[in-house]
Amino acid sequence: MSSTDRQVDATASPGASKLVTWHQELFTAVERWQWLHTLNDRVSAVTQPLYDRYRDVVAVELMHGGRWAGHSVHAALSDLPIGLWSGTIVLDMLGKDVSGDGTRMDPAATLSAAGLVAAAATVATGVTDWTVSDGDDRRVGLFHGLLNLTGTALQAASLAARLAGHRRPARVLSVTSMTVTAAAGFVGGHLVQGRAVMVNRVATTTGPTRWVRALEEAELPDGTTTGVVIEGRQILLHRDGERVNALDDLCSHAGALLSRGDVTDCVVTCPLHESRFDLRDGHIVRGPAHHPQPVLPTRIRNGWIEVRGSLPRPRRART
Repeated sequence: MSSTDRQVDATASPGASKLVTWHQELFTAVERWQWLHTLNDRVSAVTQPLYDRYRDVVAVELMHGGRWAGHSVHAALSDLPIGLWSGTIVLDMLGKDVSGDGTRMDPAATLSAAGLVAAAATVATGVTDWTVSDGDDRRVGLFHGLLNLTGTALQAASLAARLAGHRRPARVLSVTSMTVTAAAGFVGGHLVQGRAVMVNRVATTTGPTRWVRALEEAELPDGTTTGVVIEGRQILLHRDGERVNALDDLCSHAGALLSRGDVTDCVVTCPLHESRFDLRDGHIVRGPAHHPQPVLPTRIRNGWIEVRGSLPRPRRART
């Protein structure tokens, strides 16, 4: 039996099938919860106007990550409270949750408090990213946030119990907090890896590998923008005098068509979440996008605008 056959047999086992079905059914149920729909609408009614009002503030841009980090900072920050609170449990298990002289906060309480500080930053960046999500992604993201808030509240209660000298309740609350936080991490993993939230939507677009006619030159007057599809790839074309700019039409942030957005001074605004990209080199002018737009080379030949994606691979020298 080949390795391929063995792999097929393993994935087709009843246990694996049930596991996949359980996972799919779980998130299908979450997306249908009516109370989550209602809560989503109510929370959005409060947070969205605030975000729209302050979205141009530098602090909001920093919380997205975007241009300075190259990816969402929320995922990176989330490792801090998880790691610190895990350390608290380890100290509890080792019996090292009491300070040596009894005059200062014990090590376990110190880690718990540090995790709460990190959790505050994680929540702030998470809410910022959540405000630029849509549909089922937004509702599942809200559920992820509710779990994280619950875990944080339990950890705060654990810290309060520690400071009051109630060690046993503190340990129970700490373990419960980590259990809920782990569940929140599972939901967050589904959002990123299962639904591609905050993932570069154009990371794998490379074609065409040769010059291809995209549009007749006369069909793209100066200052106009249009979208074309070439070999299955959606491409935005913009005429700026004698120069034709071309970049991936799918926004790297959430996959909206940039060709439907406004263009001012060679900067296109995404019609979905208002990320802005420079059409000349694809760099981010303003988030919430984290990744620049891929740019394609263009030329005009015989009255046609031609584009090309990745350069052909160099031929290997014969030996």
